[in-house]
Amino acid sequence: MGGSLRVAVLGAPGVGKTAIIRQFLFGDYPERHRPTDGPRLYRPAVLLDGAVYDLSIRDGDGAGPGQSPGGLEDTDAFVLVYDICSPDSFDYVKTLRQRIAETRPAGAPEAPILVVGNKRDRQRLRFGPRRTLAALVRRGWRCGYLECSAKYNWHVLRLFRELLRCALVRARPAHPALRLQGALHPARCSLM
Repeated sequence: MGGSLRVAVLGAPGVGKTAIIRQFLFGDYPERHRPTDGPRLYRPAVLLDGAVYDLSIRDGDGAGPGQSPGGLEDTDAFVLVYDICSPDSFDYVKTLRQRIAETRPAGAPEAPILVVGNKRDRQRLRFGPRRTLAALVRRGWRCGYLECSAKYNWHVLRLFRELLRCALVRARPAHPALRLQGALHPARCSLM
């Protein structure tokens, strides 16, 4: 038993979207930043709790300044990435979250959103306290919140495991009330 899930990893340029995906899929980190030229699609199979899931991970939104990212309507789960050292990238994530809410068709199931603060290895340069931002995202936006470091592969697997668990729980009509923050368990999520 398994299925397929469409995941979009979105955020401002340079926040580490591609680095997070590459750490998750290939276990590598590019030391030199190269801007991603347009959206990319990755199609890994993952094993979660004994079931195989085919993922479709979209890297980047493909939208320029002032444009709306396409394909948000048919996405099952979102990872909104910001740089913990850049308040502008957090504002970008705030705008993306609003666009997602506005573009979901009426009656469509709510897609889980996980807001991810990347570059945790640069903790001393952060623009705001982690607890304040986490409380805003969890309570105010009703989204999940996690921080990671793509550079050191810290919490990268955890963010995908948490996102997948929540997306799968929301896909089951019997448990619509389970929130993203309660979806973590010690079981492993493996890339096949």
